[in-house]
Amino acid sequence: MHCPFCRHADSRVVDSRTADEGTVIRRRRQCLACERRFTTVEQLTLAVVKRSGVTEPFSREKVVAGVRRACQGRGVSEDALARLAQRVEEQFRASGSAEIPSREVGLAILSPLRELDEVAYLRFASVYRDFDSLADFENEIATLRADREQAERHRDEDGEERDSTLTVAEP
Repeated sequence: MHCPFCRHADSRVVDSRTADEGTVIRRRRQCLACERRFTTVEQLTLAVVKRSGVTEPFSREKVVAGVRRACQGRGVSEDALARLAQRVEEQFRASGSAEIPSREVGLAILSPLRELDEVAYLRFASVYRDFDSLADFENEIATLRADREQAERHRDEDGEERDSTLTVAEP
């Protein structure tokens, strides 16, 4: 790191702190030549590789915008969209990959979106999984139903009481 004042190549770190939930490191440095202090910020950059080969920085805002379209009219809050985008970004940061194909970003959105809203999930999946027929939708809906039934059976097995009868209190 060159000193921004005298351009000397050596400096020492005086203080280091993390910021932005640990994704950024702020370092206070002191130049060994002129002894002036300056701050550097280190951040791991996630890059998305588009189909055309162009690389651009990962953007939570783009994830939110894409999911917002799928959630249009579904009553999904902006906070829920922001949490979904954060979850996707954290998944990629944890993987250690610096470059992610754009298709993988879309596929990574599917699981948390499925938990958030099944209709929005179907809308989004139809684009990223290239649905081209009614049968593709039918198969995905059948999978959603089967997974829901399995989850309900699992809850029943765990001892959660489910009462399917309606009890009416008498006066």
